[in-house]
Amino acid sequence: MEIKNPYIQYMYSYPHKTAYGPLEGVFLKDYADRMAGKGHGLYFHVPFCQGKCGYCNLFSVIHQTEEAIDQYLDGAERQICQYRAIFEPYGTEFSEFTIGGGTPLILTERQLERMFRITGENLKLQEGREIGIETAPNQTDKQKLMLLKEQGVTRVSMGIQSFLEEELKVLRRSHRAEQARKALELLRVVDFPCINVDFIYGIPGQTVDSLLYSLQEALVFEPDEIFLYPLYLKHGAGLIQAGVVPDWRLASKQYQEAAAFLKAAGFRQDSMRRFVQAWKNGKKDRQREFSECGFGTSLALGCGGRSYVGNLHFCTPYAITQKSCLEQLKRFEDTLDFSKITHGIFLSDEEVKRRYVIRHLLIRPGICLKQYEEDFGTSVYQDFPVLEKWGQEGLVQAEEFLALTDKGMGLSDYLGPMLVSDQVCEKMKEWERVHESVDRVVPGKSEKL
Repeated sequence: MEIKNPYIQYMYSYPHKTAYGPLEGVFLKDYADRMAGKGHGLYFHVPFCQGKCGYCNLFSVIHQTEEAIDQYLDGAERQICQYRAIFEPYGTEFSEFTIGGGTPLILTERQLERMFRITGENLKLQEGREIGIETAPNQTDKQKLMLLKEQGVTRVSMGIQSFLEEELKVLRRSHRAEQARKALELLRVVDFPCINVDFIYGIPGQTVDSLLYSLQEALVFEPDEIFLYPLYLKHGAGLIQAGVVPDWRLASKQYQEAAAFLKAAGFRQDSMRRFVQAWKNGKKDRQREFSECGFGTSLALGCGGRSYVGNLHFCTPYAITQKSCLEQLKRFEDTLDFSKITHGIFLSDEEVKRRYVIRHLLIRPGICLKQYEEDFGTSVYQDFPVLEKWGQEGLVQAEEFLALTDKGMGLSDYLGPMLVSDQVCEKMKEWERVHESVDRVVPGKSEKL
């Protein structure tokens, strides 16, 4: 297989939000029974940041006042109360609660307490539930971490990206390396069950040695998980305007060296990005347990997250720039009826299969062949003949599970997009065509950091 560029698209979900479109006559109450009982995910999006990183194409806004954030929480509370009325008759309970952004800890202690309160008083979290939250070095202080501990947070993820000042400057990160060290030390002292840190490779000027230097320093703080992300510059990212073009050949070399380094340091590789400390209670956890996730249901709170309710996926329209995100926030805060779903997608049976395969294949242990046949009544090879070709090329291997080999794992961002349907590809391309000029960032204007 000849590969010109192994970094095509990071596939954290399927389909991408740019494949969504307007919906009419769709009401959440008509699909609420799909979230009956236990085992559902809950996500709260906090779309506020101190600054917009040069590579960011997420739904976030900067330079917002405390009053503006309070207004957002007012809207979220109305939404949550309406959701309570919809789901309470079905005994819906959530086994996971994730708070992402943006930078959730940019909220004041008062606002954080309110966020947990309005969620916990209206939506039921299962006993023993997992609660995860994202943070950034500048927003991590002891008082807020103690508040998270009191609220039962079990996982804290912090974006560090690099411990070298020049690399942070290139990425337009707002924190200094020393602040990241202090924040990590605080996380360790407060002692959460799981601490994750994120790093980026492929940064202009970064070398294999400088990447390994950052990872070596991270190990001093004994994180439970480390995520490695290649530098992607997609639609709306500020670094595109600066003419930055990542060197994928160097990035590929950096990935290989970093993966080998972390494995040698005792980490288990679950995906191209996720490395988990393999030693637990004195024993080595060699493989992630299989967890069927292709049919998972999740409810998003606030503006910018997405919900999965059976084959119905919905969210606010995809937005990246300050102007377009603020427009969506205004619409959200002005919304009176949150039960009406106006933007999303209904997955066909074929798209459900594609979602299942993408979500399982890209993370180990992979696709359980027997489970796939029980779920769909067909063989995964019958539905996706390309998998046999990948096996011949040494990219996948199969016993009980169909899984990526180490070679295939490193090509996840090349192989995953090959499983996207033509229909979804066309919708994504159309979104890019429409927004290419509308959302173009103008240096020195609203997106300047």
